[in-house]
Amino acid sequence: MKIALITDTHFGARNDNDNFNSYFYKFWDNTFFPYIQENNIDTVIHLGDVMDRRKFVSYKIAKDFREKFIQRFIDLNINLHMLVGNHDTFYKNTNDVNSLDELVNGKSDKIKIYSECQTVEFDGLPLFFIPWINVENYNDTVKQMKETNAQVCFGHLEINGFEMHKGHFSENGYPRDMFQMFDTVFSGHFHKKSDDGHIFYLGTTYQITWADYQDPKGFHVFDTDTRELTRIENPYTIYHKVYYDDINKDYDKFDFTQLNEKYVKVIVVNKKDLYKFDRFIDTCLTKAGTYEVKIVEDFSDLSAENVSDEIVENAEDTTTLLEKYIEELDVDIDKKRLTSMMKSLYVEASDLEL
Repeated sequence: MKIALITDTHFGARNDNDNFNSYFYKFWDNTFFPYIQENNIDTVIHLGDVMDRRKFVSYKIAKDFREKFIQRFIDLNINLHMLVGNHDTFYKNTNDVNSLDELVNGKSDKIKIYSECQTVEFDGLPLFFIPWINVENYNDTVKQMKETNAQVCFGHLEINGFEMHKGHFSENGYPRDMFQMFDTVFSGHFHKKSDDGHIFYLGTTYQITWADYQDPKGFHVFDTDTRELTRIENPYTIYHKVYYDDINKDYDKFDFTQLNEKYVKVIVVNKKDLYKFDRFIDTCLTKAGTYEVKIVEDFSDLSAENVSDEIVENAEDTTTLLEKYIEELDVDIDKKRLTSMMKSLYVEASDLEL
């Protein structure tokens, strides 16, 4: 039996932005649903963070979610198992009030929501589901983990040592050995795909923030017979960078179609002809169909080959500036913990802006 795995869909992301909403559904309509139909997959597991905001869902996002996402599973007669993630819960200390129960529960007997851990059997293979762990359900979760006969776990988990976003590793989660009773653990929650051979973070389905730039996205297919995991890549992106260098490139021949329906950063390496640069930016803004264009300067003192991705990222990475500032503070505090907290707050805040 083959099961499609999706996670961290974050419907309503970026403050209910229509551009992102359209980008999300382009993937569902053109990639995900055609694939599972063509490959006769009738079961899907969502590993949490279905919705983006914990406190509310807009009418528009809720309507699209019901009609374009949930209804597709019902129409195609597909079994959908949904784990409650931390973004799906109203309160931080309990999963009792969550968006999935309010938006989805009762729509179809093919759709099941898990706000508490549970062992579920698929084609003779027991799988253990762990929704978001909080103060209220922690003891029961640990107890059931020890008692389950499942060797494979699916969850929305925060585990130490894994990369949450580019350059930001989890330090305040659960220890890895807490899940040693399972042969394999698959998890949502962290947006960057990574694994240690035992625990696998599947990563987001699509790009949501600039931290996702050039980070492959998509979904996975799990084979219950072989326990193998196959990755299906999302062909669509919403972020694009242009390294502008008019000494080494002729921009009269630039393909502006690649910028259509994209958020664009123009990294200025060399800008010798100001008129041509202004014309290039004007075309980006008015004729290329971009959502937004940001200009990052100034690297004109460096040769093009010396402007590495690392230099650019450091120049525009707020978390790097925060880390350096905290490191230079002359105070008697746990700087490592403070840095981790500030990075977490920044990532949370960046989701509220475009």
